[in-house]
Amino acid sequence: MATHSSSLATPAPIEAKQLHHPGRWIAAAILLLIATKFVWSSATNEAYHWDTYFAYLLDTRVAVAALHTLEITILAMLIGVVLGAILAVLRMSPNPVLRAVSLAYLWVFRGTPVYVQLVFWGLLSNIYKFIDLGFTQISLETMLSNAFFLAVIGLGLNESAYMAEIVRAGIQAVPEGQTEASKALGMSWWLTMRRTVLPQAMRIIIPPTGNELISMLKTTSLVVAIPYTLELYGRSMDIANNLFLPVPMLLVAATWYLVITSLLMVGQHYLEGFFSKGASRQLTARQLAALADAEGKPPANVTITDEN
Repeated sequence: MATHSSSLATPAPIEAKQLHHPGRWIAAAILLLIATKFVWSSATNEAYHWDTYFAYLLDTRVAVAALHTLEITILAMLIGVVLGAILAVLRMSPNPVLRAVSLAYLWVFRGTPVYVQLVFWGLLSNIYKFIDLGFTQISLETMLSNAFFLAVIGLGLNESAYMAEIVRAGIQAVPEGQTEASKALGMSWWLTMRRTVLPQAMRIIIPPTGNELISMLKTTSLVVAIPYTLELYGRSMDIANNLFLPVPMLLVAATWYLVITSLLMVGQHYLEGFFSKGASRQLTARQLAALADAEGKPPANVTITDEN
């Protein structure tokens, strides 16, 4: 009996000791030293022309060019998302003709560099002057001479090829049982997509779409190939060519790109959080209480979070 009682005795508490990681502190000190050396050498290097940098950082021409960059980014992404969703549906269609059309589109726009495509869009006015409908001719001169329009269309069509694969992957990631259950409840195809498939697919679609938006912002610098030079990079280089000082103006453009990208990353973070609701096992106190009432005890694989 004594042996049995001793085996049931409470074990002694474990004394955990904090582990020390001197290597981390040494590596951090080395990196800090290198960063300090780089910052100091850059600040004292006259080749950067910091006076010119600060003089043009908030220049009106640069700020307006940044707005043009945002306009191109947003409009091109809207075209890319809408057309990409359509291409994704065609890609999953049981109709072989529609699938072939979608695959051919993806093959062309994903298989050629975006810079080459933009150069082609810039030369399109030399290739097509008008559209002959037989009974009348529609002039394309005005439309194809608008560099802003060509920049948006060129970037938007290229982006749609990548968004099509992102949307398709998100939809196909939703288990088929979800769709089957919705059909069993009498939901139509559109209602199934809106209430069941898309809310779950958005958790997968949003992160890469946010990355594509940030990538699109930086890709706008390539529209000088059309040529369109009123966006951020093109305008900065115009000023740099007049000053014969490319380095400070490149730093000005880079600073604006970093600021806008940072704001987009913050928005992406909150958007991902919104669409990820209900994807984890974290329960509020009220949800846990209801679950405990139903099962008789709180489940062991959940985490309690405060209700706000």
